[in-house]
Amino acid sequence: MQQVAEPKKTGTLGATAIGVSAMLGAGVFSAFAPAAEAAGSWLLMSLAIALVVAASNAASTAQLARQHPGAGGVYLYGREQLGAWPGFVAGWGFVIGKTASVAAMAITAAAYLVPEPFARPAALVVLLAVTAAGMLGITRTAAIATVIGSVVTVGLLGALVTSQLSPPLFGSASEDDAVFSALGVLQGAGILFFAFAGYARVATLSEEVRDPRRTVPRAMLLSFSIVSALLAALGWTLLATLGPGRLALSPAPVAALVETQPVAVTVVSVLAAVSSIGALSAVLAGSSRTAMAMGRRRDLPGLLARQQASTAVPRFAVLAVAAGATLLICVGDIREVIGFSSAGVLVYYLIANLSALTQSREHRTVPRAVSVFGAVGCAVLVATLPPLSLASALGVLVVGVLARLALRRDIVS
Repeated sequence: MQQVAEPKKTGTLGATAIGVSAMLGAGVFSAFAPAAEAAGSWLLMSLAIALVVAASNAASTAQLARQHPGAGGVYLYGREQLGAWPGFVAGWGFVIGKTASVAAMAITAAAYLVPEPFARPAALVVLLAVTAAGMLGITRTAAIATVIGSVVTVGLLGALVTSQLSPPLFGSASEDDAVFSALGVLQGAGILFFAFAGYARVATLSEEVRDPRRTVPRAMLLSFSIVSALLAALGWTLLATLGPGRLALSPAPVAALVETQPVAVTVVSVLAAVSSIGALSAVLAGSSRTAMAMGRRRDLPGLLARQQASTAVPRFAVLAVAAGATLLICVGDIREVIGFSSAGVLVYYLIANLSALTQSREHRTVPRAVSVFGAVGCAVLVATLPPLSLASALGVLVVGVLARLALRRDIVS
């Protein structure tokens, strides 16, 4: 009998590259402006808080993934550790949060490609094109993601250097920008949490790497270190050159750094669009597959679980996510959409941390204090998000709960 070759697995360097690529999505090009509007000159403190909360969430998620290796993420972990309802809340929070992420990524791509008056129609065109590709089963591979992440990293470093050699026409910080506001800093942290979207990918590499017990933690630490250093450098440069006031008003802040160099502006705009569209494609696929999994368990309408025979694409789930993103593009601005996304995803990771706290000692790889801090951090950041974003996200969460109750009642009867 012919022996089947074992799939090639990557080491720490490859796993780190995948992690960095997953984390460098649209957030790096869009989240700093609305965060600066909230935090002012204290933007870097917001970034530090977002980083620590994200790291705690990743540690809890990695611990859960080792015990529950099946697909489904925190939707599965919540069901296994806490029960069906917490699992549903996690899954629904993920679906609505990532639906908002899809909208934010389309808005970001458009903001860097076309003038502001045309940004909303352009965002709809981007979403339509990516949805059409997703319906055909076109997905982004890890190798392509790594290439995109590497190019984006180099491009961002180039923009930072260019901004120092040829400074833009920047504004200075006002006294109002320098006033410390705890609520503003926490609100900025909740918005900047969006910039770390994708870090869960590092926690799910166990089947793709050599010696996962050593490689996954190392890759996670390296990924966080690289991305947080890049974000810190970018945040500092944006504050120093544009000032909090102008940064808060800029629809394309990274391009504004190199505005005196037309070629550099074009390069940055293309990088931002490519990165955002690539992330949009991946998030659209991930959120629709979670909706499909929930449809199979009748936590959402069973129609969402139907797959196209030729491509295995859950077309109704993809269309549902795209429809929700279309609505958000039409009625929301980037600040509210990012806040909505962060609210859903923070609820998702709140359930992850609570699930990790119930794991027995033999399955624990991080101190309980990490999961406690992650849970408290998620709850605080959710509570301090922009009021309209928070109210909208909570309203959609409640609608989901009511819909599940109706579905369950229908099944029982």
